[in-house]
Amino acid sequence: MIVVMNSQARPADPDLVRRALDSAARAGPYFVLSVGDDGRAWRPAAELYAGGLAGLIASTGSQLGVTEARVAASTVQLGYAARLWSPVLGCVLQDGVVPDLTRLRAAAGSPMRLNLPEPRGWRAGGTGGLAALAYQTVMTCHLEPLGAGLPVKVAAGLLRGNAAGAMTAALRVLACTRPDLVPAARALAQRLLGTGLLRGTGELTGPGLEFRRRSCCLFYRVPGGGLCSDCPLPRPGG
Repeated sequence: MIVVMNSQARPADPDLVRRALDSAARAGPYFVLSVGDDGRAWRPAAELYAGGLAGLIASTGSQLGVTEARVAASTVQLGYAARLWSPVLGCVLQDGVVPDLTRLRAAAGSPMRLNLPEPRGWRAGGTGGLAALAYQTVMTCHLEPLGAGLPVKVAAGLLRGNAAGAMTAALRVLACTRPDLVPAARALAQRLLGTGLLRGTGELTGPGLEFRRRSCCLFYRVPGGGLCSDCPLPRPGG
């Protein structure tokens, strides 16, 4: 189990965690985090981090037609961050629970799929407690070791920006699905953007979940690629 930073956090009922994951999954494919064995060849996520997802980065680079390995690595890390943040934030916003991803498993194909052997999680009081648990679950336990294991050099600020961009994008999807969640989603985003490695990565720019990051994910270097909606680079004619 994760080491809980909030003294008010308490284990969540497994049935609640399962229901929360099922509810989050209805927001879209990135929000799907399955539970239990289904015959798929799952591997512990930590094993994939140790190898830096080298195979997936190579195949992604080939699919995108890029010659710079760092561009493919950024794309993979950004997509993986989205697949982590989405179900976690869905559970937080809709059910006030943070799933425990300590035993997270993955099938590293394309698209990557994530799985938990059993539904475990945490509850905490208030936005601050939930944000702290969500940060530790996604950033500390997963994105930091993934970043450390990448087989190519990618700027730390870029990886942090990817994490922030994936986090705010997940909250935007949830807010579009449930407009009543916009105030809570914005408050959660503000808390997370002021936490740890997400601090200084960017800022919300409008009344909703519009976000402008301070680093570029390098997608513009993909043949036919352009600038993302949260990109800090100047736009042609802008």
